[in-house]
Amino acid sequence: MEALTPYVGKWYSILTLVVVALLAIKYIKAQLFIKKHGTKKAPYMKVGFLGISFIIDLLKAKERGELMEHFRINGFINKPKTQIFRLVGIDMIMTRHPDNLKAILATQFNDYDLGLRHAHLAPLLGDGIFTLDGEGWKHSRAMLRPQFSRDQVAHVEALESHIQLLAKHISASKGNTFDLQDLFFKFTVDTSTEFLFGESIHSLYDEKIGIPPRSIDGISTFAESFNQSQVYLASRAYLQAFYWLLNGRQFHEWNKDVHTVAKYFVNRALSFSPQELDEKSKNSYVFLYELAKQTRDPQVLQDQLLNILVAGRDTTAGLLSFTFYQLARNPEIFDKLKSEIYKHFGSGKNVDLSRITFESLKQCEYLKFVLNEVLRLHPSVPMNFRVSNKDTTLPVGGGKDGESPVYVPKGTSVGYSVYFTHRDQEVYGKDAEEFRPERWSDLKGVGWNYLPFNGGPRICLGQQFALTEASYVIVRLLQLFPNLESSDTGSYPPKNCVHLTMSLYDGALVKMS
Repeated sequence: MEALTPYVGKWYSILTLVVVALLAIKYIKAQLFIKKHGTKKAPYMKVGFLGISFIIDLLKAKERGELMEHFRINGFINKPKTQIFRLVGIDMIMTRHPDNLKAILATQFNDYDLGLRHAHLAPLLGDGIFTLDGEGWKHSRAMLRPQFSRDQVAHVEALESHIQLLAKHISASKGNTFDLQDLFFKFTVDTSTEFLFGESIHSLYDEKIGIPPRSIDGISTFAESFNQSQVYLASRAYLQAFYWLLNGRQFHEWNKDVHTVAKYFVNRALSFSPQELDEKSKNSYVFLYELAKQTRDPQVLQDQLLNILVAGRDTTAGLLSFTFYQLARNPEIFDKLKSEIYKHFGSGKNVDLSRITFESLKQCEYLKFVLNEVLRLHPSVPMNFRVSNKDTTLPVGGGKDGESPVYVPKGTSVGYSVYFTHRDQEVYGKDAEEFRPERWSDLKGVGWNYLPFNGGPRICLGQQFALTEASYVIVRLLQLFPNLESSDTGSYPPKNCVHLTMSLYDGALVKMS
């Protein structure tokens, strides 16, 4: 044993020299890059020892519905638009500067990937358009793009049967307080599954309105399991490299519930021959049937369906909930919107529904202003992440004046927040925190200061689909229920659930008649 000691010491010395040499090379390479690009350090955010307490506080704030307020106080209010915070010795960049968002999402798109997003979200969503990078993402997008053509988006009449069910629930409240957000999440899962699966799961079916629930295996727990799994997925994303800490048995049970229902509809579609799929597609468009004409792989179909369901269901439900929350708080805006809707489409229960079309909805200017303002203050995805796949830069944020480029080493996580970009007083005025749809009559060229549907190559495919559905629902509900009153007793701005998308923490408590 003693004879081996000199050899161990020798190899230890060699290994030490190799490590030191590699670190020196890395340092020299970084310094050459910094000199070449003229980058400077962004300021550091104070996050305490190793940043662990900051992350713990962040997750606690998320559970209380105060995540965005936590970031506002600790990171983004009256502070530089681009900052660095160090977590367990690893630097991460946070930014809200529109020039940096433009770089990450568009002009330097190829320098950034999704990083660990696949690991974060795969237990529920698998290999889909929101979890994949590179060729996998390109293939998914090419496959899905035709499904969101104008012809598909324009068919609003398919929503009416679901509107009637929603109206029954609202009428059942008899003018008393109820949570409209809860109904919107059920409504959008029903409309989304009809568009995606070819058959709605009808979560609005309820004995309270005289319609018994459906009996498909797992359907009674589908919506709740879908919700709960997304709570876990969001927390895994915010934990970044430590996502594996959240991987419990209940999480897997929720995912299993969702997959059971998705498999039912996928297997049903795959049981049809190509001729039967064509026949079933004659009278109404079904996303799954069109996708099944391109691939017969059940896992591909399931993963893409669930990826689009997250977008089609959650974002629209959140948008509608925040819209009625704001309209109930602002009766003068509600009355102005109602007047425009009645002028274009009529009022009451016996209206001519053929007047409400994709084209006519787009002509309602004030409705567009209202939706723009809701999406500004309450973007569906308030925060997002990318990871640099090479040594690269952000165009601004470095130095004392914040105007120099920032060095972004390979493998650096970059968080960006449109929630705070949308509240920039330099762009939106000193009343940027207020809900004022009229501001959109004067706003010109907001560009990368307004990104409710992301931007660049990964811009949301379903943007027009979501806006059209939300517009139709708002028009019909204001026709059917001309009276709206807020029952919210919480502080403003409201608490938010921030999962994969954002919604109201305490629901949209209103009275309608």
